[in-house]
Amino acid sequence: MDKEIRERLKAQLKAERQVIIGTFRTDGMPEKLLRSLRQSVDAVLTEAWHHARLPANTALVGVGGYGRGELFPYSDVDLLILLDHAPDAATTEKLEGLVQLLWDLGLEIGSSIRTVDECLSESKADITVQTSLLEARLICGDEPLFEQLQARYSAAMDPQAFFQAKLLEMRQRHAKYEDTAFSLEPNCKESPGGLRDLQVILWLVKAAGLANSWRTLATSGLVTQAEAKGLMEKERAFKDIRVRLHLHAGRREDRLVFDVQTAIAESLGLENTGAGVEMRRASEYLMQRYYWAAKAVTQLNTILLQNIEERLFPREEHAVQINARFNDVNGLIDMRDDDTFTQTPSAILEIFLLMTERPSLKGMTSRTMRALWNERFLIDAAFRADPANRALFLRILQAPKGIIHALRRMNDLSILGRYLPNFRKIVGQMQHDLFHVYTVDQHILMVVRNMRRFSMAEHAHEYPFCSQLMANFGQPWLLYLGALFHDIAKGRGGDHSTLGRVDAEQFCRDHGMNDADTELVSFLVEHHLDMSQVAQKQDLSDPDVIAAFARKVGDERHLTALYLLTVADIRGTSPKVWNAWKAKLLEDLYRITLRVLGGQPHSADHELQNRQQEALATLRLYGLAPDAHLAFWKQLDVAYFLRHDASDIAWQTRALYDKFNSEQPVVKCRLAPIGEGLQIAVYLRDQPDLFARICSYFDRKNFSILDAKIHTTRHGYALDTFLVTEQNFAKSYRDIINLIEHELCGALTHPEPLSPPGKGRLSRLSRTFPMQPTVDLRPDERGQYYLLSIAANDRAGLLYAIANVLAKYRLNLHTAKVMTLGERVEDVFLIDGAALGNPRNQLQLETDLLDAMKV
Repeated sequence: MDKEIRERLKAQLKAERQVIIGTFRTDGMPEKLLRSLRQSVDAVLTEAWHHARLPANTALVGVGGYGRGELFPYSDVDLLILLDHAPDAATTEKLEGLVQLLWDLGLEIGSSIRTVDECLSESKADITVQTSLLEARLICGDEPLFEQLQARYSAAMDPQAFFQAKLLEMRQRHAKYEDTAFSLEPNCKESPGGLRDLQVILWLVKAAGLANSWRTLATSGLVTQAEAKGLMEKERAFKDIRVRLHLHAGRREDRLVFDVQTAIAESLGLENTGAGVEMRRASEYLMQRYYWAAKAVTQLNTILLQNIEERLFPREEHAVQINARFNDVNGLIDMRDDDTFTQTPSAILEIFLLMTERPSLKGMTSRTMRALWNERFLIDAAFRADPANRALFLRILQAPKGIIHALRRMNDLSILGRYLPNFRKIVGQMQHDLFHVYTVDQHILMVVRNMRRFSMAEHAHEYPFCSQLMANFGQPWLLYLGALFHDIAKGRGGDHSTLGRVDAEQFCRDHGMNDADTELVSFLVEHHLDMSQVAQKQDLSDPDVIAAFARKVGDERHLTALYLLTVADIRGTSPKVWNAWKAKLLEDLYRITLRVLGGQPHSADHELQNRQQEALATLRLYGLAPDAHLAFWKQLDVAYFLRHDASDIAWQTRALYDKFNSEQPVVKCRLAPIGEGLQIAVYLRDQPDLFARICSYFDRKNFSILDAKIHTTRHGYALDTFLVTEQNFAKSYRDIINLIEHELCGALTHPEPLSPPGKGRLSRLSRTFPMQPTVDLRPDERGQYYLLSIAANDRAGLLYAIANVLAKYRLNLHTAKVMTLGERVEDVFLIDGAALGNPRNQLQLETDLLDAMKV
């Protein structure tokens, strides 16, 4: 092709593209943009085709999305060059020149060159090719050849096989996205409930000859006119978002990642509202709208797929009457009359109760699901006030099986949010606390699910202690109710625990629950964060801490209920947040508090004696002489024994009983007795910057510190114990243990000046939702030490940066509680030192710590 023509076409494409995109930024009409971009490319392709002078019996065909007649700003232009027969050398050269030209014009081409026979053969072997040909569109060239392809393709189409293949493909795709539309960074094209799910429906009905658009789908009887209109609206909304994603990124981008959510929201005209704790981001409004749309698509797709399957795979119905309102039809529950729910509104809840009572029911017929979806508006104030409906809802929670399935189905069909209006407010609501990975409603249902698993024998191996406690807990449904309400007040401003308690108490009163049950549920909602706060931030060896917590819970039943909810809640935030270390802290707090509630004082003497005896029993198993430990233990005070488990005491005693006056550092490392990671003990003469030096070593190794116990012996030795993790520990832990013992010992034997702490890099999530670092320094209740609490975005080297500041002020560190919650850290240190005696120094220390935590 002449260079002048090439440059003209390139300039034409560029100019038309700018005008089309500019028009979209003004009118915000995505379908118009997609159509205009496609028409612009069509025109350029047609002219390029004619200049290529290919043989008459060839055709240029658009396939895939481009064949469908729409083109996103940075999507590929999928083309099929259709041949009558295998090309000769001259034709091959012209074809190569054409493809190269299209690339030179700046088009992202996805091209294939095939004969009709090859197309049919490829489509038979590859469902992706078969799908792309389903939307083939002639751009230019030999029309009879294209019609031949269409006719032979249609004749070869097996709608049943195509349906099964696309259904399997969809399930695999959904599994890739964890089978949820509620991912915090969804892919608007591929995630469940997104554009691809809508396209699958149209592909299936087109392959079956049932319809070729949403409008003809409605006339076919597969969906109602209102449903078709709703699906078109959702499709338009998703296309709008995808267009804006492409334009914002300047490339093909289909993910609503945190970085871009605010920009996309603002481009749609959404704004932040409120201020302070009551502020709602524009991105939150965007995502809640997205989740509501994806939820509706998911539900309607379920109905449509079932309708299509019934058309493609007709079978005889075997109906067995369940009661006057419902039948069991081939394992699916079906309403007996079309007006069942309008005639008997309570049947809206009854159907979910029946499904918990009959495990043989695997789902609902599409007719019934559609009726529930359309009649959900019958649930109004009068419905909620009806004693019969209230009794039905409680019976669902009290069912022996199927509770979580019922609640999830109710949420999917928007029944749960209609019955509990405050639950409806948190459907699709994001949580910007950097450790929840689910929307609020999905987190709540996950917590209920975790609580349910404690009561199921088949899951007893997961958390045996929780399962044991649940087995002995009367009325476990009260715990499910507490889980259902524990976060229901999120996003309203104020303390969600206090607001949620009011909601829970009102629910219990309305549903006729007695005072004791009402009080327990309200207690759980109000105090659902307290146990994790005490376990992870306070000193469990302090009798006053335990006594205060015991007074709060009051009795064993409240303690057990709160413990089970706390475990279920933390596990329901994110797979990254729960670990064996946190499990042990919570279980330790439970057992210690239980002893106090049972009348056993949590005294230092009693605990000291128990731990020493247990440690000595372990030491005897290792063959140590009965008095081998005495000299070493004389250098340890009560605080040491109260802050270490008997197994830790025995391990450290065995390693140090004959080295307790060593002039060389002693470093011992072992696999953590509980969960993953390594436990590292460091013993040497104390020095002010020791903690910083150890943290510096861990920082260089990219180790994450989960816990630190800092102790100074009576004769001036530091005995510090760390629990650390790293991704590769499990693969070669023996070599890593030897390496740590050698390297860390060497680093402490020949100390070098502390290197300046690096700033590290925040994760993408933390950059998008940065939190303001906070520092709180205050004397403890006895006035003996200071409690230093910090909260900040997590990043590499953060703990070393903090330790470096403490070393600068020559402060003594007695304990460190390091808590990582996803992308957020909340650390508590017990410190003392001469510098803290001066208020000005305290203020400067806080300022330096805030500077150290900045990125």
